[in-house]
Amino acid sequence: MSTIRHPTRRAILGGLAAAGLVRPVAAAPSPLLTRPVPSSDEALPLVGLGSWITFNVGEDPVLRAECTAVMRAFFANGGRMIDSSPMYGSSQSVIGNGLKELGMPAALFSADKVWTSDGDGGAEQIAESERRWGVGRFDLLQVHNLVAWQAHLETLFAMKAADGLGYVGITTSHGRRHREFEAIMAAAPLDFVQVTYNIVDRAVEARILPLAAERGIAVIVNRPFRGGALTEALEGAPLPPFAADLGCTHWAQLLLKFIVSHPAVNTAIPATTRVDHVTENMGASSGPLPDAAMREAIVAAAEAAL
Repeated sequence: MSTIRHPTRRAILGGLAAAGLVRPVAAAPSPLLTRPVPSSDEALPLVGLGSWITFNVGEDPVLRAECTAVMRAFFANGGRMIDSSPMYGSSQSVIGNGLKELGMPAALFSADKVWTSDGDGGAEQIAESERRWGVGRFDLLQVHNLVAWQAHLETLFAMKAADGLGYVGITTSHGRRHREFEAIMAAAPLDFVQVTYNIVDRAVEARILPLAAERGIAVIVNRPFRGGALTEALEGAPLPPFAADLGCTHWAQLLLKFIVSHPAVNTAIPATTRVDHVTENMGASSGPLPDAAMREAIVAAAEAAL
């Protein structure tokens, strides 16, 4: 009598796969690292998306489509915070176009700014920004570069009290007006501050980052690559061997991990026009973060390669 040989589970699955009836299960991606907003405990990924220069593409349909592709990749990789400003030309409407094309992703954390020297014109500008984005309210509004900050903070705090806004913040860049910035941080009940911080521009380590931690204020970091100058200068330079221990395969990831590993920093917002770059940047939101000694090693390695 012949023995009936039943096919194994592996053989059955193999045959189904060959027929295209099942697909191999991809390895689960590493979970995104987040940090809570101190005033609410809302968790935000360590890497967001900026729009300065990169999204100021006007009405060009090809360039707008490229920006939408960047946003699609950003959300696909777990991103949430997108930051813009009325100062950034067409960036707000380009973001709004992308959000509409993508079906207004539920994960979006919308961060924008008020930027007008007319202290009474803040509410009107904010309404226009909401229209350009296509949002009913912003998650975060910030007084851009402290322009007319007294009047605008009054407007923003009133909006937050009326549930027309999630969070209130202030911004600065290029190391400007730090003393005045610190004074506002010490006096006002801010939820967020936004500052420039990278391996070269480290002035905020002395006072602003410690003050943010002390006051329970979330920190957003702009210009993490110095407008692309750092990544361009490091292009082609070999990564230090320890980069692999941090899960970094590109300098951009290593530079971002230096920034977001600071315990006072919540989110860095690199800007890009390329899908591959936004995917690389989001890679800094997972895997191990450097400790204090490794952070200094990153600075030393980058300075040696620059």
